[in-house]
Amino acid sequence: MLVNSIEKGIVIDHITAGLGAKILEYLDIDLANNTVAFIMNASSKKHGKKDIVKIQNVIDVNLDVLGLIEPNATVNIIENGQIIKKIELQVPERVTNVIKCKNPRCVTSVEINAPHIFHLIDAENREYRCEYCDEIVCMKGDY
Repeated sequence: MLVNSIEKGIVIDHITAGLGAKILEYLDIDLANNTVAFIMNASSKKHGKKDIVKIQNVIDVNLDVLGLIEPNATVNIIENGQIIKKIELQVPERVTNVIKCKNPRCVTSVEINAPHIFHLIDAENREYRCEYCDEIVCMKGDY
């Protein structure tokens, strides 16, 4: 299989095999107007298998979303066909409008314009607590 390199954009590498599709879904990138290469189950010396996402002409992505889903991934910023910056992701301390509160009594279920704000309570298990109702959501393996 041949996947061409990109001149400008981002490459999200070292994604745990099987999480690449979820990352694309959460990033909410316009797939109709951008060139995206999504490689599943590529060989990896470090992890055995991995997913890779290449997005042409898109550099500004929500790093909080990436850190929330796959903090072990690496984001490479590409310009003129060269890696100009590597970003190591971290589990974000606070996320807004990425996770939806599932508690039907939460104010975010009633008030349409209320932002869904979650605060990190356990980095290892990526558990977050809703700012309004204290509902806990685990982002490690369960989305």
